[in-house]
Amino acid sequence: MQSDVKALGKFSHPNLVKLLGYCWENGQFLLVYEYMQKGSLENHLFRKGLAPLPWETRLNIAKGEAQGHAFLHTTEKQVIYRDFKASKILLDGDFNAKLSDCGLAKLGPTNGNSHVTTSTIGTYGYVAPEYFATGLRVIDMNRSNNAHNLIEWARPFLPDKRKLNKIMDPRLENHYPSKAAFQAAKLILQCPESNPKNQPSMKEVLEALQQVNAIKMKPKGSKAGAKHTATATQHQQQDRHPPGNSQRYGHD
Repeated sequence: MQSDVKALGKFSHPNLVKLLGYCWENGQFLLVYEYMQKGSLENHLFRKGLAPLPWETRLNIAKGEAQGHAFLHTTEKQVIYRDFKASKILLDGDFNAKLSDCGLAKLGPTNGNSHVTTSTIGTYGYVAPEYFATGLRVIDMNRSNNAHNLIEWARPFLPDKRKLNKIMDPRLENHYPSKAAFQAAKLILQCPESNPKNQPSMKEVLEALQQVNAIKMKPKGSKAGAKHTATATQHQQQDRHPPGNSQRYGHD
C-alpha cells in the first residue's frame, strides 16, 4: 500500500486531488489531500439543503472526471481506479472536479502481466461518471428489488427519447437540452458493455462529453419569437405599401 501511494503521489494533473502526505500509525493509514472547498459530489447530489447542480455544472464535473481518468489510463504506469463513486469526486471553489483517494487504485499491468484481479475492494458498485445523471445512488438496497442497481433499472429507458425524461433528476426541472441528454444516454449504454473491445476509452468518453456539452438549450419561445419578428416585419412593409391601393394613390 505505501509503495503504491508513493507512486501515485508523483502524479500531477488538474483533475487529480494533490496528495500532500500520508501517515501509517498503529495499523491505521492516513492520507492528507489538498483542501477542496465544495466537498464531494455525493454531498451535492444527495444531501438535503444544498441547491441542485445545474445541467451545465454536472456536465463539467463529468468532463473533469473523464480527464482525470484519461490521464491515469495513459500514464507510463497505467492506473486502474477500482473504488470509484460520487464521494471520491471532490469539487474546488469553482466546482471543478478532481479524483481523490487514488490510494485504492491499482497500478496497471507491467512486464507483460495482466492487470485483471478477482479481489474485492472498496464499495459494491463500481460506476462511471455518466451514471450519476439521474441523481440517484447507483447501488441502493433500500429501493425495490428491481431497482437496486440503478444502471440495470435505467437501461430500458436510455435508448428511447420519449422515456428518457422519466429517469432524469426531477430537481433539474427540465432545464437541460433534451438532445444533449439523449446523446449522454447513448454514451451511457456503451460504457457497461461486457466486451472491453466495445467499450469506449476514457479519451473517447471525454470527446463524447465535449460534444454533449456543445449542445445548448434553446431559449424559451425562440420559435415564437422568430415568428413574431417575421410578422412584425410584414406589417411594417404593408404599412409602407398598402396592398391594392398603389394605383388609387397614384391617381390622387
